[in-house]
Amino acid sequence: MAHTVNSIFINAPFDITFEISNHIERWTELFGDEYVSAEVLKREGNEITFRLTNEDNKTWVSKRWLHPEQRYAIASRHDPMFPFKYMKIIWLYYEQDGGTLMTWIQDFEMDPEFTTYTAEQIEGFINEHSVHNMEIFKKVIEKEAAQTAG
Repeated sequence: MAHTVNSIFINAPFDITFEISNHIERWTELFGDEYVSAEVLKREGNEITFRLTNEDNKTWVSKRWLHPEQRYAIASRHDPMFPFKYMKIIWLYYEQDGGTLMTWIQDFEMDPEFTTYTAEQIEGFINEHSVHNMEIFKKVIEKEAAQTAG
């Protein structure tokens, strides 16, 4: 099993940070060039089923459950699972110092038939991408929060 934890402080209120960061249709913007498409397939209660397509034209369906009252969102990859055996994601939001500390935790295991990279290499890629993507989230959310306040 591999595990990553990355955090960033966003100088914006929790409500704005949670709303923008969980707006799936904006993930093509928020994740830089990582996703070329982010399509919501179904919303039911706090559950969102969505399809992501990356720059290599690989597509998969995931589910996300939003829990704004408890200040977290959880997600899991569903179809296809490959190259993972499983992929679970938790985003935590802590209000502090007039802003929000956003933390992404990812737990996953690679499918034994996936031999292109090791789990350690994938963990490194995820950490690198998370740090980069969180910077984009921060920039976009802080800009919109400033416009809302001003």
